[in-house]
Amino acid sequence: MILQALAGYYQRMAQDNHFDVAPEGFEKKAIPFVIVLDSEGHFVDLLDTREGEGKKKASRIFTVPKGVKKTSGIAANLLWDTTNYVLGIPKNDPHKNEDELHEKAIEQHRAFVKKITDSFVSAGAMVGIRAVLAFCAGDKSAILAHPSWNDLAESGANVTFKLVGDSCLICQRQEIIDILSANSDNGEQSGKAQVCLVSGNEDVPIRLHTAIKGVWGAQSSGANIVSFNLDAFCSYAKEQGMNAPVGQKAEFAYTTALNILLARESRQKLAVGDMTIVFWAEQPTVFEDIFADVFGEPSKENPEQHYAAIRALYSGPESGAQPLEQDYTRFYVLGLAPNAARIAIRFWHAGTVGETARHIKQHFADCAIVHGPNQPEYLSLFRMLVNTAAQGKAENILPNLAGDFMKSILMGTAYPKAALNAVINRLRAEQAKNDQNGKSVPNVTYPRVALIKAILCREARYYHHLQKEVDMALDPDNINIGYRLGRLFAVLEKIQEEASPGINSTIRDRFYGAASGVPVTAFPQLMKLKNHHLSKLENRGRAVNLERMLGDIMSGIDDFPVHLSLQDQGRFAVGYYHQRQEFYKKSDTPGVSQ
Repeated sequence: MILQALAGYYQRMAQDNHFDVAPEGFEKKAIPFVIVLDSEGHFVDLLDTREGEGKKKASRIFTVPKGVKKTSGIAANLLWDTTNYVLGIPKNDPHKNEDELHEKAIEQHRAFVKKITDSFVSAGAMVGIRAVLAFCAGDKSAILAHPSWNDLAESGANVTFKLVGDSCLICQRQEIIDILSANSDNGEQSGKAQVCLVSGNEDVPIRLHTAIKGVWGAQSSGANIVSFNLDAFCSYAKEQGMNAPVGQKAEFAYTTALNILLARESRQKLAVGDMTIVFWAEQPTVFEDIFADVFGEPSKENPEQHYAAIRALYSGPESGAQPLEQDYTRFYVLGLAPNAARIAIRFWHAGTVGETARHIKQHFADCAIVHGPNQPEYLSLFRMLVNTAAQGKAENILPNLAGDFMKSILMGTAYPKAALNAVINRLRAEQAKNDQNGKSVPNVTYPRVALIKAILCREARYYHHLQKEVDMALDPDNINIGYRLGRLFAVLEKIQEEASPGINSTIRDRFYGAASGVPVTAFPQLMKLKNHHLSKLENRGRAVNLERMLGDIMSGIDDFPVHLSLQDQGRFAVGYYHQRQEFYKKSDTPGVSQ
């Protein structure tokens, strides 16, 4: 299903003039240097296609014949490759034996020339091929004297050819494209045609699939989704790709589509935790354009783009356009993660634009909670998940959490239980965290409470719980013990803050973990402390109001429980946060923050 959907996306791109997609038998490749030749094969110039400064230099992308699967042996690409193959000159490497490097480079250069002569039987009839072969056989001292040679020699980068006066590469000349396209139809792989598992048509199976590049954390040379590189993976004495026969046309289509989706400039990918997500639709839809902005982190340069994308989910009738929820175009989301020489499939979602948009809207509704005026209305997926990780670092997000959470959003199912456990652990671990100035840093933050509230609401709806769940803002009628104790803790902290203005640390720094987990060990002591704090308040009317507030909350508490369940610890955090937000909204006291 995944490979079929990717192959279908390639066909869509191939038929759409807006996509600059490589034809069958070709691929898009970054080529930093181009050797310019005259018709006799004499060296004319060495063009540097890179743009930018320093390490940020980006090479120009060209359409070139599809590269071979590189292994530990010698395998040359057609009319382009590294300096080892094209020139027979190895990349500078002080850690390896120079003689061995040169000997291997000579063998690689021979393989490069043989690839050309084998692919073009009538090479003498084509000026471009004749020029390349003449250059390979001739003296190369002229290129070694070129000012750009040192950059090429040090990098060992990809290089190809063009004829002087031509606007295209030699490998892009029409007569060469025609020959390569015909060869592609016949197939380069030796073997008997079989039924392709992807297309259902007869085709010669591909033995080694093209590497997929661009997955965050995977090896830079690329990795594979389909791979049989050990005997343990093979069956019935079949070798490598023959264990799951995928025809050459389908293999080219799915790998080309996936590499385009994962390209550096692609707008159809996003990174969440250790996972790279790509998405596409069966037919053109505006949903493709806004999906990454809906889930991605708002750009500092253009944060409005993020919110405009979310608003597009809710627009429709008022703008005269068809609502996204009524769009039945098939929509696909694929989550990928690195796994040694392979790429692991974290999750796969195949639905329609309409149902996917509806589930995303429900996610934002579940996460909606009262917050400060300068805080974002909608939280990105990354911002919520990174608040479950130690030190707030993306690499510390639980390995499978991002994939499971994303899948829950897209399918409208309950959020993973690991998310609630992770965020509760962070609340307890960071209760006494201070900034560089020794000032207490809040642990019960907007993103964390929004995540907790979403998990509790979704769980109640999905599993048909009868008890009342948490709301967006303070709910005085919620009698859940965890929620009530969270409110009580917030009021006790507020009393302490008003009794000792400017205090650096509060009861939250010492007692939050105990109060939210084992209330019976913390609240009796806190209730005694509150009498001391109330006695210090000069404004007796304020003291009476705070005591009345405590009485209202305590009216729903018969006794302090021995411990709270994980869900009730979540409700404790939401109750605490709601009460703090209510103080912030009503407070006229300078310096009192949320």
